[in-house]
Amino acid sequence: MRAIWMRELDKTGAGGPIGARLTAWCRLRELTRDDLASRTGLGLDYLSGLETGQEWVDRRGLLTVLASALRLDVADLTGQPYPPHGQEHAAVRAVAFHLRRSLVRRQPPPAPRVLLEELAERTWAAARADTAGDEHYLALALPELIEAADHALAASTGPARGEAVRLRVDAHVLAAGLLRRLGYKDLAWMLLHRARPGIREPLPVLVEEVRLLIDLGLPEHALARAERAEDAGADWELPALAAVAQAMAGRRPGAERLLTKAAERADGARESALVMAARAAVAVEVGDAAEAADHARAADHAALDGAHRSGLLVVAAAAEARQNRADRAAARLVEAEAVAPLRFRLDPVARDLTALIDRTTVHAAAVQDLAERTGLR
Repeated sequence: MRAIWMRELDKTGAGGPIGARLTAWCRLRELTRDDLASRTGLGLDYLSGLETGQEWVDRRGLLTVLASALRLDVADLTGQPYPPHGQEHAAVRAVAFHLRRSLVRRQPPPAPRVLLEELAERTWAAARADTAGDEHYLALALPELIEAADHALAASTGPARGEAVRLRVDAHVLAAGLLRRLGYKDLAWMLLHRARPGIREPLPVLVEEVRLLIDLGLPEHALARAERAEDAGADWELPALAAVAQAMAGRRPGAERLLTKAAERADGARESALVMAARAAVAVEVGDAAEAADHARAADHAALDGAHRSGLLVVAAAAEARQNRADRAAARLVEAEAVAPLRFRLDPVARDLTALIDRTTVHAAAVQDLAERTGLR
């Protein structure tokens, strides 16, 4: 019997929404809907809606509660890493193999001397691809970038060594972020550990560790890591991330205090827009859809890069859907996917929101196409 249910999980892993995997895991664990309601504190109607595809998971804290009740990792419910859908997705998935080799390699293979100026330019290009949400470019660039950074560090001495260390850290953080989004969170953690040049943890590593802990459904650990990062001279980003973790843990006042701190530290239109996006994410997390929609509309979308704009549009879609405005939600989803296609398709919340396909009347065909490109149909 166990083998039968494991095969069912394999099928849902090929693209089913979170509710389908939840149902399969409950059967495997021999839990009734009443049992799950008791363990999670969630209503029977909501759980029933998840099982039938009429509901979706749009809150990280909720995903964590469900996974904990079933004694699972969050990825067991989301199905990450997702089976490749299309050549670009397959190429992005393949980066995990190449980066795993970097982790087990003791010394970089022989290669020509790498100029720091060239390494800085390549790292900057990868960082731009990351903020644009161009996962394909990032995946193609990262393995060689990591190797080049290793060579540069090994060859550097004197004043140049500090710059080589910084560039190597940046390359590793970019790679860890991509692995995290793909679902290879163990590899991401190992790569971040490899990035540390010594006992002191660089701020970019700490920030990415906070993101990773949030994605793992461990808000308390994320908050502890964020406190350590404050000692390293954090900017606006750490309190914004910590606010999301506080919201996941159900502590809205703490989240609001952190958002205020992030707003005070924000410098310029882009950072201010990112803090507003964080406010929208926190509002969704605590279940205030109307406020989330207001924040999403108030954010300066033009100031955001592709990845952040796509993420904000997903938050806006979740907020609109919770207010029974399926057509508006569907329009935001389609726009989010157009802005950063692979970044969108790797997001479990974005994928789960394609449940809207059964509700929208104006954008049904567009959402159908989106679901197919995401591998859900």
